[in-house]
Amino acid sequence: QVQLVESGGGLVQAGGSLRLSCSASGEIFSNSAMGWFRQAPGKEREFVAGISWRGRTIRYADAVKGRFTISRDNAKNTVYLQMNSLKPEDTAVYYCAADPGSIIVRISSSHWGQGTQVTVSS
Repeated sequence: QVQLVESGGGLVQAGGSLRLSCSASGEIFSNSAMGWFRQAPGKEREFVAGISWRGRTIRYADAVKGRFTISRDNAKNTVYLQMNSLKPEDTAVYYCAADPGSIIVRISSSHWGQGTQVTVSS
């Protein structure tokens, strides 16, 4: 059973930075696409960033391109999301996802973390 645990969320002022981490248990991490989604109150969960299991393919949502960077350390079973130049509209619960056998995580990904709150004040 793969378990994903996010950390690093919090409250930050607009223009600030946060780094989210997602640690995974289980051997499946190294063979899974990993990524981040977010869900703001009253909105659908949306894709933020994804990385293939070897790190060769990376995708970002248009809203975060140039500001967010996803990376992974397979030796530590951890994926990261560096978020810079944060905006109030980035406020959401951020979820880590693992999608075995896929190049990039999908909303139908089979494994999810519990989420971590990111709040950006104006």
